[in-house]
Amino acid sequence: MSRIAVNDEAIVAYALAHSTPPDEVQQRLIEATSDAAGDFALMQISPLQGAFMSVLTGVLRPRLAVEVGTFTGYSALAVARALPEGGRLVCCDISEEWTAIGRPHWEEAGVADRIDLRIGPALDTLRALPDEPTVDLAFVDADKPSYADYYEELLRRLSPTGVILVDNTLWSGAVLDDDATDDNTVALRAFNDMVAADPRSEVVQLPLGDGVTMIRRTS
Repeated sequence: MSRIAVNDEAIVAYALAHSTPPDEVQQRLIEATSDAAGDFALMQISPLQGAFMSVLTGVLRPRLAVEVGTFTGYSALAVARALPEGGRLVCCDISEEWTAIGRPHWEEAGVADRIDLRIGPALDTLRALPDEPTVDLAFVDADKPSYADYYEELLRRLSPTGVILVDNTLWSGAVLDDDATDDNTVALRAFNDMVAADPRSEVVQLPLGDGVTMIRRTS
């Protein structure tokens, strides 16, 4: 029996067809991002990843979720719409321009009151959070050389049942290419090796989208 790579376009399309699709608000945000960002729209997570994050949020029922890197707000929308009553999402980003695209869609979806968008360096925002294990869900999708720093700040604040999701950890396969020596690829390889060897964590790297690493704290 022949096998098809999990990231083959036909397999991805099949998986999406058998997952909860984007609703009308999410679809409009996808289109608004494409119109405004052009080629940069690839920075937006895929609908399949958004569905995964919504399901996971519904299972974890986080009181506090944190997102590092919001772009135009699709991932924030996927998480915020699945938060339990009283749950909130702290979003860290440095761009007023890109996050402004998401704001009206958050309003339209009725979740804007759950989202606390903080514009500024993400490390400053993370370090301003209580130094206690109160983060139930975190999503990191920002500058790759800072992934290790974001991980350390989040892990120390992760609740006993909390999960960290880290995006782009396969980097279109470049992490396997020894000839790829750009800063992002080198940083991602180092991050992947560090987390896999960290005795404080249990880790699974998923071939979802551009690679999603799921982490929970064990000690």
